[in-house]
Amino acid sequence: MIAGLLEGQQPDGSFGVHPYSKWNGAHWRLISLVELGIPPKNRAARAAAKTVLDWIAAPSEPLVIAGNERRHASMEGNALAVCCRVGMAHSLRVRHIVDVLLRSQWPDGGWNCDQNPDARRSSFHETLGPIWGLVEYHRATADGRARKAARRAGELLLDHGLFRSMTDREVIDREWLHIHWPNYWHYDFFHGLRAIARLGLLSDARADEALEMLASLRRPDGTWRASGRRYWRLRGESGVEVVDWGDAHDIVTAAALAMLQ
Repeated sequence: MIAGLLEGQQPDGSFGVHPYSKWNGAHWRLISLVELGIPPKNRAARAAAKTVLDWIAAPSEPLVIAGNERRHASMEGNALAVCCRVGMAHSLRVRHIVDVLLRSQWPDGGWNCDQNPDARRSSFHETLGPIWGLVEYHRATADGRARKAARRAGELLLDHGLFRSMTDREVIDREWLHIHWPNYWHYDFFHGLRAIARLGLLSDARADEALEMLASLRRPDGTWRASGRRYWRLRGESGVEVVDWGDAHDIVTAAALAMLQ
């Protein structure tokens, strides 16, 4: 899988397309490579990460609407996590990503890209990546601001029981009750639990229902599988992956066991 994800890399570290090209750009390949445990000092991964930084850390003007900055924070969050995992946490450009996330965090603890002025609550999709990235940055640098921001975002997920509305406690999106792999930037209860686990908050009672649901999805053979909507395809005009994940039972099972043991 790692060899497949690195196949076609160009001398400049890119893969011949924009880093964000779904799902064959360097941004997405690196997320998967890190999830598969590529060594931190892997030269190919670092070269790819530099092309991501050229894009994601470029200067840009903030878009503020109705008092809240609107941005696709999942991009920064995932890029931040990847750069930290390949040993680049102390780069000034990585620090810039952290500053952007801290600056753009919404009052309720998350992030959102919705430009509708009436949108005043954070998006779980846009909040998932920043939690991961800020946790990884704190682990690499001991930056207390990053940890505090990640914990605030974690509280947002926990207050919703990871998938329920705060107003009527109904399920926000039925698709969130399934496991997806790769999830790219999409939220579901499984990846919400992984975010909470990274924060060391799985023992919080607000995560109990989600943990019980995860346990209930274990198959008779002892495994878990990606059973939700498949966001990728092996051929087509868009959303094309470079490897075949199948039902991802090995990696999903390992992640599930790590949370339940």
